Amino acid sequence: MRTVTATAAAVTAALAAGAASVAAGRLASDAALKAPPGRPLPTEPRLTVHATAAGRITVTRDLAALRPGTYGLGGNGSHAVVGPVLGTESHSADTVVRRLERVTHGTVKPGDKVWLTPNLYVGNPGSALGLDHADVDVAGELGALPAWFVPGVRDTWVIAVHGLGTTREHAMNIMEFLHRNRFPVLALAYRGDLGAPRSPDGLNHLGETEWHDLDAAIRHAVADGARRVVLHGWSTGATMALRAAANSELRERIAGLVLDSPVLSWETTLRALAAARRTPGALLPLAVRAAQGRTGMPAADTDRAAAPDLPLAPTLVFHGPDDRVAPWDHSRRLAAAHPHRVALHTVRNAPHAAMWNADPKSYEEALRRFLTPLM
Repeated sequence: MRTVTATAAAVTAALAAGAASVAAGRLASDAALKAPPGRPLPTEPRLTVHATAAGRITVTRDLAALRPGTYGLGGNGSHAVVGPVLGTESHSADTVVRRLERVTHGTVKPGDKVWLTPNLYVGNPGSALGLDHADVDVAGELGALPAWFVPGVRDTWVIAVHGLGTTREHAMNIMEFLHRNRFPVLALAYRGDLGAPRSPDGLNHLGETEWHDLDAAIRHAVADGARRVVLHGWSTGATMALRAAANSELRERIAGLVLDSPVLSWETTLRALAAARRTPGALLPLAVRAAQGRTGMPAADTDRAAAPDLPLAPTLVFHGPDDRVAPWDHSRRLAAAHPHRVALHTVRNAPHAAMWNADPKSYEEALRRFLTPLM
């Protein structure tokens, strides 16, 4: 009887441990599958505001706070824009002073917790940039998808699609540049975004199913007069662009792809986000398996974009070695696999999906050179 009781206890303990592991893996996978649009990724540190003055803001000293370039500064109920580090300003050893360009929403005061974001603008192209635009609905497979349309005279449209941790406001970073070059721009909100339908399971599939919404945007553009389209995607939006280029029935209308910080291995990105939430290393494989079970995303096929036989339009990739979410090495492999169709523009000292922020002039010049033959 004692043997039977001990065996039953051992089985019960094993089952409990297994259930706990499954639950832990499921919770860890939430770092990617439930990443809310417009909220910072777990890789982005929270900084404390120590002081503000005319044209200056002092924040916690951190590698993030020392990044070169121009960034949005998000907070709970606030948004500002900060420029470069002001190295000549006096400050304590544990703080950094950056130029405060403007406060676009709410207030920023000492003690606030803030984070750097690629989004420089809030609102819409009219209120933020002074650009004429229309609010349009794209007919997606799950329902209407809200989008902004900024008109231009060319018959090649740019369709912009954001990625993890941002919203369609991210596209406004390059919208003035595209407008100056007379490209019509369609900036899309897709499943899971504010105002758009939820995915059937309520989860983010890291571009693996969301690309159908981008396909719907291509159909919308062609029906509205676009002869060709350029897909400009950040992060998982870049994944969506690659999937559309490979699988859309209208892929012959895709003149080019612009991929900023592309997620080319969803498993690697999920592990990075889960690890940033301090998930123990032993649980990371469980997080991947949980994600596969919850979403049906493909297993053991984590770098399809670098496959030599993948059909690609001319492609420009913006990426750099400081991306902690989507490894730069995957973009290097993609470019190496397609040397005649893929150009890699390396940007250093830039976090995920913020290649423009680190050096806007260089980014826009590379983009201009790429788009010129596609006009």
